[in-house]
Amino acid sequence: MTKRTTAEPVLSTRALNRATLDRQLLLRRSPLSAMAAVEHLVGLQAQEVKPPYYALAARLDGFTPEDLSGLLADRSAVRMVTMRSTIHLHSAEDSLALRPLVQPARDREINYFRKGLVGVDLDRLAVLSRELVEAEPRTMKQLREALGAEWPDADPQSLAVAARCKLPLVQVTPRGLWGRGAQVSLTTVEHWLGRPAEPAASADATVLRYLAAFGPASVKDMQTWSGLTRMRPAFERLRPELLVFRDENGVELFDLPDAPRPDE
Repeated sequence: MTKRTTAEPVLSTRALNRATLDRQLLLRRSPLSAMAAVEHLVGLQAQEVKPPYYALAARLDGFTPEDLSGLLADRSAVRMVTMRSTIHLHSAEDSLALRPLVQPARDREINYFRKGLVGVDLDRLAVLSRELVEAEPRTMKQLREALGAEWPDADPQSLAVAARCKLPLVQVTPRGLWGRGAQVSLTTVEHWLGRPAEPAASADATVLRYLAAFGPASVKDMQTWSGLTRMRPAFERLRPELLVFRDENGVELFDLPDAPRPDE
């Protein structure tokens, strides 16, 4: 337990709200480019096609849908499962580094489908799934059918979900492009981008990025956002370079020293 000689300053709920709005580029429109905003926010929720466009339109000065659609079209940005097992829109660089970081959470997710995966070799499933989607992008229905032929006694939906958990699958365009309709077809991020995955982003570096976009925040806040567990050690390593506050309920909050914290 870290010894504290003075009580941490308390931030009111309103002060925290104002700080988060500022970090989220929602107090005023930002001159950032679409790519810079996506990377600052460490990705955008993208379960459906339009929300990322609305998110940037609310934040950026002069934003047009083509600014984001162009990033997806030239593969500078991708849509894939990362945090909290939901589709996020990330820069290509972040997709290659963040997905390996959150892979332990995706591995845990498979446990919810174990009853439908009795007798399934998950390593073999990952190899076969990669071969299938890299031969040509596949829909989830096509993936279920192909994997079901290999494991006819397994639950088809569980097989497809396991493949999505084991592999970093991206939704290929034209899905996600502004004004274009298309069903979800999947391939691996490495195949789509034509380069190998990066080493996993470090926990410490990701905490700093998270605080820049969402702080001041608690360890639990960051764990909820990322879907990861056991993030306390990273915060403790970073403690000497962070500011520490408390919220009105006494919860410990961390923040970057030079980050904006507007007057409430």
